[in-house]
Amino acid sequence: MIRHNQISDTELRKQIRNRIIVLGGNAKLKIYGKLGCKSGKRMKRENRVFFSSEKEAIHRGYRPCGHCLKEDYQNWKRTKMYSE
Repeated sequence: MIRHNQISDTELRKQIRNRIIVLGGNAKLKIYGKLGCKSGKRMKRENRVFFSSEKEAIHRGYRPCGHCLKEDYQNWKRTKMYSE
């Protein structure tokens, strides 16, 4: 996981271009989603984090975004309901 305020914009673009970074997330809300998600683009820089894989995001306790990953979010929600 990489925090947005700990990486330069140039390095960030390079890692996205090289597909090292594939997902973004909100550290405060523990949500991850696609890099182009409108919700993700509105969050504050200090809350934004980046992941190299969905597995990494889930391992760190993040849930899928309800906007850009609707199907994954619905599956996560169903699973969470049954585990409680």
